[in-house]
Amino acid sequence: MNIANLITLMRFFLIPFFIYSFFYIPNGNVYAAIIFIISGITDVIDGYIARHCNQITKTGILLDPLADKLMILAVLACLWLKGMIPFFIILIILIKEMLMIIGAVILYKKRDVAISANKFGKATTVLFYIAIIFSIFGWPYGLTLMIAALILALLSFVIYAIEFKFYNSI
Repeated sequence: MNIANLITLMRFFLIPFFIYSFFYIPNGNVYAAIIFIISGITDVIDGYIARHCNQITKTGILLDPLADKLMILAVLACLWLKGMIPFFIILIILIKEMLMIIGAVILYKKRDVAISANKFGKATTVLFYIAIIFSIFGWPYGLTLMIAALILALLSFVIYAIEFKFYNSI
């Protein structure tokens, strides 16, 4: 287990702290937002370390996006439970992410291939982070940004589906 993968694992442990802060601490949205931002920063850090210190592993390629997906799904679920976003957003993202995970497992088992995040996937994550921060604080355009992130997520899904078909047909 290298440093980049340990940082990725730390992101999994931030999820329950986010949930607890969001629901059970007075003014917890501030603490939850800080935890969420820390998660985003550590995502950048672990990727940087993996690339620049030659620590890219298949485990990291699989765990890193899983940590992102679980954090974003947990946060979206919290926002929905507090009535801050409509259910269809989390439903669409949940279905998309489940299909992505299933596709990743199939490719990994069948072809020993792990598709890395592409520009659209990374842009989607950044836009979701921005939309979520806006939503947590109830700032204007939070829902608009969330819808834009959802559309970008669907576009990136189409691109990943094309890559899946390519790798699966080899």
